[in-house]
Amino acid sequence: MSFRTPPAAPQPARRRFVQGLALGGAACALGLQPRHAHAHAASAAPMLAGTEFDLVIGETPMNFTGRTRAAVTVNGSLPAPTLRWREGTTVSLRVANALPPGSIHGHQTSLHWHGILLPANMDGVPGLSFDGIGRGEAYQYRFDVRQAGTYWYHSHSGFQEQAGVYGAIIVDPAGPEPVAYDRDHVVLLSDWTDLDPVDLFERLKKMPDHDNLYKRTVADFLRDAGSDGLAATLRDRRMWGEMRMTPTDLSDVNGLTYTYLMNGTTSLGNWTGLFRRGEKVRLRFINGSSMTHFDVRIPGLAMRVVAADGQPVHPVTVDEFRIAAAETFDVIVEPGGQDAFTIFAQDLGRTGYVSGTLATRHGLRAPVPAVDPRPILSMADMGHGGMHDGHAGHGGHGAATPADAGASPAHAAHGDHGGHRDATAAAHPESERGNPLVDMQTMTPMPRLEDPGIGLRDNGRRVLSYADLRSTFPDPDGREPGRTLELHLTGHMERFVWSFDGIKFSGAEPLRLNYGERMRIVLVNDTMMTHPIHLHGMWSDLEDADGRFMVRKHTVDMPPGTRRSYRVRADALGRWAYHCHLLFHMEAGMMREVRVEE
Repeated sequence: MSFRTPPAAPQPARRRFVQGLALGGAACALGLQPRHAHAHAASAAPMLAGTEFDLVIGETPMNFTGRTRAAVTVNGSLPAPTLRWREGTTVSLRVANALPPGSIHGHQTSLHWHGILLPANMDGVPGLSFDGIGRGEAYQYRFDVRQAGTYWYHSHSGFQEQAGVYGAIIVDPAGPEPVAYDRDHVVLLSDWTDLDPVDLFERLKKMPDHDNLYKRTVADFLRDAGSDGLAATLRDRRMWGEMRMTPTDLSDVNGLTYTYLMNGTTSLGNWTGLFRRGEKVRLRFINGSSMTHFDVRIPGLAMRVVAADGQPVHPVTVDEFRIAAAETFDVIVEPGGQDAFTIFAQDLGRTGYVSGTLATRHGLRAPVPAVDPRPILSMADMGHGGMHDGHAGHGGHGAATPADAGASPAHAAHGDHGGHRDATAAAHPESERGNPLVDMQTMTPMPRLEDPGIGLRDNGRRVLSYADLRSTFPDPDGREPGRTLELHLTGHMERFVWSFDGIKFSGAEPLRLNYGERMRIVLVNDTMMTHPIHLHGMWSDLEDADGRFMVRKHTVDMPPGTRRSYRVRADALGRWAYHCHLLFHMEAGMMREVRVEE
């Protein structure tokens, strides 16, 4: 549907001041509710509940750093309004495009309902599932709500997600809640930049190591030689030199460029979620960032993880967890003994953090911990251990070699073979051989599901790993996969190009699935970066190293040198996106079209 006159974007109730001192979410956090009333989530965003929604995408001035910039917002809010639905209902969402003429953020927009099962024409990916929403037009999304849990939504047009178009979705179950709690809060983490996201993307193409200022020095060499020996240190430096990479390159964009937000508020803004002593509080963590993995903890409080990507899991108690872009984790906490606790989320590279507070009243704070020491990648951390000495290194991580070394046999990219090998020599698709867009190949990838990740091992805290996650239900399909599709995550760091099997999205043929089939997808990460991979329209049922169903997810994080498999039931006809959820990796080519056909 469309109309002639673009609707005016709703005016913000207040302008955000320097570093979020206008408090953002704290000013909107709901007050105390009676116990067992299940108070709605506190957020910087308004809460919209029901089945009929009007959402307007436009521009709104925001100031997080001392400089006002035009954000792309939904109903004038950053984050976008939290949408609260109920399982078993039908929701109707009228989304209007009110972007001004000449906007740097483009003239077209869209909304994708991340992790929500729906018809392909409701999925919101321009060019695949619909034509997009042009300026002055509106699109009517309408679909049945077939699941419960914590999800989110965001734009799938250009870089609008980076500019502010993301929000939480809470779906209340049709029946009883699977876990008991007294109130819940959304904790939506994101990354903000004052740069035009298009300019940031161009900078990544020209200077991909712009934010990597923490490079090793002569003093580091002397220290390593003293602890590891001169020969080992020289060998390590030689390997890094051969790969033309650095062990401090943990993320493409970090806290030197980004300001990290919690519910649209900086650390100084101190987003606050309220609690009463004795309550069980459900925290719905959502990583709505464009390029950031966060490591989350609440000093002094244990967190009981009860859901992953919206789906219930057998509870597991941890002190800390890593949340990749697009993932969600629900935790239950029982604050007591003090009036305030800090929610602390630091980036993977330890270049910055964002914090908020759980408190009995507004205005309280608890001590904010120091950022952890900066991790230094080893060859083993990247799945490149043993490149010269033949052993796998820490945790048995696989070996790797520069892609142009021709060290591995090529094979058909999509052949049928076992989906749950352990550490075995990797075979690589022919499309990777001699490919100028591929700078690295892993040789003995492993699942490493029990590994919490670089910077989290042996830190004295209980840290969540994928191996801890078990769905509360058995394999929902029950069939063994009828075939296996293997895809390699590939890229070239210096050129900032990313792909599957060395083929960028612009040159790739669609992946074709047969409607109703049960299949296994195997991912092998041939790069030195971590990639959260998201398949639209269908669940990804993650397997353990022996091919047994573990946990249902919509986004599967892939650290370097890993080989992980999951089962997919092709029960959704149509054209679907399949991509890395690091926004600039997707835009640089790490995306495929999946077609489910009868």
